[in-house]
Amino acid sequence: MARDRGTRGGRMVERGGGSSLATFFVDRTPTSGAPATLSEAAAKHARVRRLDVGDEVRLTDGQGTLAIGTLTRLDHRTGEVAVASCERVPRPAPLALLVPVSDRDRMLWLAEKAAELAVTDWRPVLYVRSRSVSPRGEGEAFARKVRARMIGALEQSGGAWLPAIHNEASLGEAMAACAEARGFVLDVKGAPLPSLAPFDATAIVVGPEGGLEAEEFALLEARGWRAASLGSTTLRFETAGIAAAAIVRATQGP
Repeated sequence: MARDRGTRGGRMVERGGGSSLATFFVDRTPTSGAPATLSEAAAKHARVRRLDVGDEVRLTDGQGTLAIGTLTRLDHRTGEVAVASCERVPRPAPLALLVPVSDRDRMLWLAEKAAELAVTDWRPVLYVRSRSVSPRGEGEAFARKVRARMIGALEQSGGAWLPAIHNEASLGEAMAACAEARGFVLDVKGAPLPSLAPFDATAIVVGPEGGLEAEEFALLEARGWRAASLGSTTLRFETAGIAAAAIVRATQGP
């Protein structure tokens, strides 16, 4: 149950016995001593949280800056925060997910979890089997939905970095963009993914429903991408993506 606790900058909202500041995304990097403006969506979120003028909140710009400030204005259209302090958070080690262009709802769910797990690059791939999916998640309008879901996840998790969202590409194009990373393709016949640590710059191919075609596997093998297993069962692509990202981040440590 939420309760209020006095702080120097206002009330801090606590949940579940531990203190937690509500986090809001801002388009512009906040600066200490300057006001920051909340979007209409963020202002609505603040009202849902029953926040009010005088409450202390956290801001994130998705580009590595976290700020603490106090709400000085809140209405139905916008809000304003007096920024008291800012912190720069180092960018996580590169972690790219090469996700299948597939069912829109399932892609959006994976996008949300990718943001929570500090994935740095979201790369949708038009695999051979992607072309038979309809309707599927692609195009500018869908990319905006992906970004909105990631922003919501960033606010929920208190993260500092929003994943870079790339345009749909072929497998070869996506692989070329990850040339500096260690590449893995999720496959039940591969070595267990945790055994392949350490993970520095990492890229992971998450195949579509039905799996990769033989020519796609051949392309990956020819370019040195290694098969990695998440266990003996066949996972949905969104489950596989989440599991792989979690293993990489947990292995890297804080």
